[in-house]
Amino acid sequence: MPGDFPDPTITKIGDTYWASATSAEWGAVFPIFSSKNLLDWELVGHIFPEKLPDWASSNFWAPEFHYENGRTYLYYTARSKQGGMLCVAVASADHPAGPYHDHGPLVGQEAGSIDGFAMPDENGDLFLIWKEDGNSCQQETPIWAQRLNDERTALIGEATELFTNDVRWEGPLVEGSALVRHGGWYYMFYAGNSCCGKGCNYATGVARSRNLLGPWEKHQQNPILDRNDVWKCPGHGTVTEMDGRWFLLHHAYAAESHEFVGRQGLLSEFTWNAQEWPEFVNRSPQAPALADMTQFNITDEFEGEALGLAWQWPITAPKPTTTVRHGQLHLTAGASRLGTIIARRTHAATYKAATTLDFTNLPVDTFAGLAAVGDPYNALALMAGNGQVQIWHVKSGKQQCLAQAYVEPCDTLTLRLEVWGGQRYRFAYSTDGATWQPLPTESFTLNGTYLPPWDRGVRVALIAQGAEHTTATFNNFIVLNKR
Repeated sequence: MPGDFPDPTITKIGDTYWASATSAEWGAVFPIFSSKNLLDWELVGHIFPEKLPDWASSNFWAPEFHYENGRTYLYYTARSKQGGMLCVAVASADHPAGPYHDHGPLVGQEAGSIDGFAMPDENGDLFLIWKEDGNSCQQETPIWAQRLNDERTALIGEATELFTNDVRWEGPLVEGSALVRHGGWYYMFYAGNSCCGKGCNYATGVARSRNLLGPWEKHQQNPILDRNDVWKCPGHGTVTEMDGRWFLLHHAYAAESHEFVGRQGLLSEFTWNAQEWPEFVNRSPQAPALADMTQFNITDEFEGEALGLAWQWPITAPKPTTTVRHGQLHLTAGASRLGTIIARRTHAATYKAATTLDFTNLPVDTFAGLAAVGDPYNALALMAGNGQVQIWHVKSGKQQCLAQAYVEPCDTLTLRLEVWGGQRYRFAYSTDGATWQPLPTESFTLNGTYLPPWDRGVRVALIAQGAEHTTATFNNFIVLNKR
């Protein structure tokens, strides 16, 4: 599942597999994918497609599906508006594709509570398993279990600590618990060490117990899933089975693109060895590198009557107002910072992107353009407006214009962005779609190594900045990945 797809969850309901992943600070929150064969996935919706839960503000992490008695539950992490702590919450639906009703938080410890996973014990009572986020305050990170009530809306009884980070490879934390029962054992797959960014050293371990509440025994061969030359920092996955074969759907960075694309979704197959422990071939992901990235090219001519489900926006702002009509996207501008942002995940670190906008009818003092965006505070953009094109450099919220040029009057203006390895960026524009003018002219490439946040990949975005009653019109959006 290429592109930014961290902390994936998977479950099988009937003959269909359902998956989701961390969406962090991008809406819509928690994508819902479906598949019949674990290889071909369709984006069918989102857990929270437009409005955030009333209690939560940010950090939408680690969704986990749980299905019982004809109802689908999603346990997830988010940050509370009240108190600011990370909490594990739950939403439910009559169908895995939604719509989902949010029931609010189940647990929010002072250090934070994340990575909830629901699992029945040997008596059939359902428990919530989660991590206390002690690493956020230089403490240990216990994995806890506590029983859920019959409505699955609250915890009851006492919490039990299952284990904590006490082995060297785990570093400052254990997290991302996912449980499965096999051969009379409970197995907990879990992640250890640093998850994200250039310096990550994440890996996957496993522990087992005859009873859900322990005692738990960690495998002496941990980590059982670690890096290789193709994939870095594999971890935080959920187990699934197909035709007697066992898989962990987890994330990892592609060594070629690393943090610029983000943590991508992988299926890694494992078997059960003679000692009844799960075992991966070479203790590392066996998925080959994606040789032909052109299969993930994006071409959107804005057909139909609405934007596709793959478009995203920063959750720090309301969902953008868009209209799709007659093969054009009309994007209502925003006055703050970069303005209104709608974006698509990137799948490679080397690509070209372009858009053609209606330049003649662009309102005065409204700028529209194409950008590489880490988040609203970090971006590189080629913007057009007031008869000019400009390069906007935004770093840590500070914005400056690096270059500008006046453009001869024209009906449409095409803007182009080229990226190499996620680090070098080059911009150009064209008034006829054939002849390109680079900007800036003195230095062809700009350094974009600062763009990705620690836990997310870079997006390619369309932007409209100006008075909130104005609108920018785009004719297309194209991303072509390196062959």
